[in-house]
Amino acid sequence: MKSPIIVFASALLIAAGGALAQGAGPTDPQIAHIVVTANQVDIDAGKLAESKGASKEVKDFGKQMVTDHSGVNKQAEALVTKLKVKPEDNPTSESLKKGGEDNLKNLKGLDGAAFDKAYIDHEVAYHEQVLGAIDKVLIPNAKNEELKALIVKVRPAFVAHLEHAKMIQSKLGKGA
Repeated sequence: MKSPIIVFASALLIAAGGALAQGAGPTDPQIAHIVVTANQVDIDAGKLAESKGASKEVKDFGKQMVTDHSGVNKQAEALVTKLKVKPEDNPTSESLKKGGEDNLKNLKGLDGAAFDKAYIDHEVAYHEQVLGAIDKVLIPNAKNEELKALIVKVRPAFVAHLEHAKMIQSKLGKGA
């Protein structure tokens, strides 16, 4: 059961890091696509948690993910429109999308406390990996200062999401 979660959570950092290992980090259009895809993945999982979560905390967290990540995507879409940059699909964004689909498939097969635990465990791992990628890949490789500034601006929200998810994870662990 943990395998899809670990594979998905690692997709962003591994794929983006692979580009660095080859000496070429992602371009700004690729970074824009990674940002939008990463947010959409969490929006989709959040919507499922809103409707399928067993605890109020998990439902509320899912709703917060939908709201917050939708807001980041609106900012990113406004920026790429302003800059006339077309987000470019790339191995990292493809990996994220596939991982998101696998996660949803896994979550849809679960109910009750098992759903809540799997969703929150995934959110912790996912936000840890996204923060690693933000710090090690996206910010260092963003050439456009406005794109870099957007990523820096939204980073604290990812930290807050991670801390919130860890708090829920701790509570779920005590309830089991």
